[in-house]
Amino acid sequence: MIALRKHYFPALAQYVKDGNEASLFEATQLGKLLQGIHPEEIIALHEETMQTLVANVESEEALALYNRSFIFLIELMVAYRIRTQPSDSNEHIFTEMREMLFKSHLSFQNVKNKYENVLQHMDSGIALFDSDGILSFINLKMAKLLDVPRKMLVGCTLRDILSHPKLKRSVKRSLLRVYHEMVLQRSRYYEIQDEAGRHLLLTGTYADELDGDYLISVKDVTEYKQIEQSAYQNDKLAMLGKIAAAIAHEVRNPLTSIRGFIQLLRPHLEALGKEEYARIILTEIDRANDIIYEFLNSSKPSAPMVRKVAIDTLLREVLMLSDSEALMKGCQIHYESYEENLQVSIDMKQIKQVILNLVRNALDAISDMNEEYGGRIDVATYKEGENVVILVRDNGKGMDRQTLGRLFDPFFTTKEAGTGLGLSVSYRIIRNHGGTIRVDSTPGEGTAFKIHLPSVS
Repeated sequence: MIALRKHYFPALAQYVKDGNEASLFEATQLGKLLQGIHPEEIIALHEETMQTLVANVESEEALALYNRSFIFLIELMVAYRIRTQPSDSNEHIFTEMREMLFKSHLSFQNVKNKYENVLQHMDSGIALFDSDGILSFINLKMAKLLDVPRKMLVGCTLRDILSHPKLKRSVKRSLLRVYHEMVLQRSRYYEIQDEAGRHLLLTGTYADELDGDYLISVKDVTEYKQIEQSAYQNDKLAMLGKIAAAIAHEVRNPLTSIRGFIQLLRPHLEALGKEEYARIILTEIDRANDIIYEFLNSSKPSAPMVRKVAIDTLLREVLMLSDSEALMKGCQIHYESYEENLQVSIDMKQIKQVILNLVRNALDAISDMNEEYGGRIDVATYKEGENVVILVRDNGKGMDRQTLGRLFDPFFTTKEAGTGLGLSVSYRIIRNHGGTIRVDSTPGEGTAFKIHLPSVS
């Protein structure tokens, strides 16, 4: 047996290393020399040799080596049987048996590789735990979401994963929430939002459906959430339109009458020394009219009267209107165009309204910061695919995720004197131009709005 070990190890090692026919010939030769040895001893020797060979390799490589060694063992056992029972009929039977085993093994490997390849490259993350709570399979997407290499995760329990030194603290917190909701509470679906702002939908398939195993799948549904939010936004704007159509004009008419009578009474109020009353009343009526105007405009902005415009010229005109206000608030506005002659087909008046609104919001955000804090607004234009991008970025107070989620809602505002209609109007205008408007913000760091408009040549 010692002599057999001496020959078995190098022969098997050579075959699992290169897998060529010359190395497989050694298995046939060894099989012919195994007289008087029980098959179970041969299998035990094979297992002992393989354990030595895979002692210092990764789990995936070890699995591949074991699969290759199976072919070596088949060849050896067939040669062994032919040697111990030498007859033409037996030799024919064992030759057929070897071919069938080879075909069966090859078919199994092809199917296994095919489905494993599919699972590895799915757009959903997949993790499979066995009945003992040990991670038996994890695909590339899931490992990327956890930001830990796959080879460091397979074979770990959930406790091991949570204590893994490469696991970020934010991911660890998310995993604990998932464990509480999906394992302890047995919720089939659970949705979380990670630190990058991605919406992740988790689905659990429990042990009673998988012969004791437990499957967790994760899908990034951020894009679907944006579509859902856009549809929700459209519904709210449609509702706003119905309300506006029903009441706005009726409110405006009596305001006009009140304004007229106050102007007629103004000389009498002046005689009584109450001119200030008339001024306040007229100011408030004008303010109410402005709110109604915004209300009507937000419900149904007029169809854009488009014409081809050089975006650089438009933005310089808009920023010129904001220079004086920026100077008073101690803020600098920087403009840069990364590509010349960018043109868009737009309604200049409406797009000016949008840009002015964004710049004024940025000025308000900066003015809320400490006076010693250097205010800065960056405006830039560049080409991105078939779109022209307008970027308006400030270093103001920023917004949290709760505020960002409601930013384009009608009547939602963080300003004491705001109407909450400016951004909902801007959203509708950009959408009517076939474009999109997106916002990204970090509390204490600032806010960036990106407008995408179709470019024209």
